[in-house]
Amino acid sequence: SCLCGSAPCLLCGCCPSAKNSTISRLLFTFFLFLGTLVSIIMIIPGVEKELHKLPGFCEGSGSVLGVQTNVDCSSFLGHKAVYRMGFAMAAFFCLFAVLMVCVRSSRDPRAALQNGFWFFKFLVLVGITVGAFYIPDGAFTSVWFYFGVVGSFLFILIQLVLLIDLAHSWSQRWLRNADEGNAKGWYAALCTITFIFYAASIAALVLLYVYYTKPEGCTEGKAFISINLILCLIVSVVSILPKIQEAQPHSGLLQASLITLYTIYVTWSALANVPAQRCNPTLLLRNSTGSAAATEPLTTWWDAPSIVGLVIFILCTLFISLRCSDHPQVNKLMLTEESGTGAGAGAGAAEEDGVRRAYDNEQDGVSYNYTFFHLCLLLAALYIMMTLTNWYRPDESLQVLRSPWTAVWVKISSSWAGLLLYLWTLVAPLVLPDRDFS
Repeated sequence: SCLCGSAPCLLCGCCPSAKNSTISRLLFTFFLFLGTLVSIIMIIPGVEKELHKLPGFCEGSGSVLGVQTNVDCSSFLGHKAVYRMGFAMAAFFCLFAVLMVCVRSSRDPRAALQNGFWFFKFLVLVGITVGAFYIPDGAFTSVWFYFGVVGSFLFILIQLVLLIDLAHSWSQRWLRNADEGNAKGWYAALCTITFIFYAASIAALVLLYVYYTKPEGCTEGKAFISINLILCLIVSVVSILPKIQEAQPHSGLLQASLITLYTIYVTWSALANVPAQRCNPTLLLRNSTGSAAATEPLTTWWDAPSIVGLVIFILCTLFISLRCSDHPQVNKLMLTEESGTGAGAGAGAAEEDGVRRAYDNEQDGVSYNYTFFHLCLLLAALYIMMTLTNWYRPDESLQVLRSPWTAVWVKISSSWAGLLLYLWTLVAPLVLPDRDFS
C-alpha cells in the first residue's frame, strides 16, 4: 500500500506532523533531483563512451530506426544524453500539469494521482526516459535547444522572484529582531553581511574586466559589465532614498547587495558563453575545435558558472517545494498558501494516532496550485538541462559544439529583468499608493 497509497503512508514513521501537500512536493522534487543525477552521470567521460551502444545516437546507428544520419557525434554524446533526459523530465511534469488542472481539494479523484501511486509514477518516468533515448537524432537536439532556452529564461525569472522575496524577508526578520532586543548586534550583522556582498560583487566585477575584456575589442563584454554595474548602482541608491524608506521602512542595502551579487553572477555566466575565444578564456575547455582538442574532443562541463548555477537550482527548487513566503503578494504570484490553510481537518488525526503522524491537510482546499507546481518543475528540468550543457549547441555540421550568442543574450536579458523587477518592488508603493504592499 505504501507503493500505491498516499504520500503520508511513505513517510509516516519519520516525518512527525508532516503535511500531505509537503510530502508530495518533496517526492516530486526527488524525482527531479534523481533525473538531474542521472544527467550528471551521463556526462562523465567513462559513461559517455558507453553511450555509443545506444541506437539512434551516433554514425550508422540511425539506420536502426530507418533514419540515415551519417553524423559523428563522439564529441557530444553526453550533451545529447542530457537533452533526452531533460526531455523525459519535462514530458513527465507536463503530463501531470495537464492532469491536475483545476483540482480544488484532495476530495477530487485526481488528487489521488498527485499524492499517491508513487511506484507507478516512477515506472512512468522510467518509461518516458527509455523512450526519449530512442528519439531519432535528426533535428531533435537543435529544436529542443530553443525549448530549453525559453524554459530556462522563465525559470531564471522565478529564481529572481524567490531571491527578491528572500532578501526582503531576511532584512525584515533581522530588523524585527533588532527592535526586540540587542539592536547593536543585529545591526552589526546586517552591516557585515551587506559589506561582504558588496565586496564580493566589486571583486567579481574587477575579475570580469580582467579576464573577459581586452584593451582593444571585446566591446560586448565591456558593455554588458558596465551596464549591469550602472544598474546595480541605481537600485542601491534608490533602495535608501528617503521616500522609499518612508513607504518601505524595511527596505535597505541588504536586499540591494544580494540582488547585486546575483546580477554579477548572471553576468559572469553570460560572458562565459561568449563565442569569441579572445574574449572568453574558458571557451577552449568546452569546445572541440581548438588545437588542444584536435586529437581527443573535450567535453568538460564542470566550469564554475555551471556549478554555481546547479547549487542555486537546488536551493530554489527546495524553496518551491518546502516554503511559503512571508509576503502575500509572492504567495499570490506563486499560487501557494499564506498559512496553514486546510490543515485543520487532518491535524486532529495526526495528534490522535501516535504512529500515523502525516496527515491530509487539503480536504477543504489545496494548499498550492498543482498545475503551477508541475510547471515550475518542468521549467526547472529545462534549466538544469541547459546548465549541465553550458547552453552549448551543435553547429551546422552537427559535429562540433559551439556556444551561441542566443545564450548570452538570454542570460543578460534575465539579469536586466531581475533588476527591473527589484526596482519595481521598491517604487510600487509610491506609484500605486492605494494598494497594500505590507
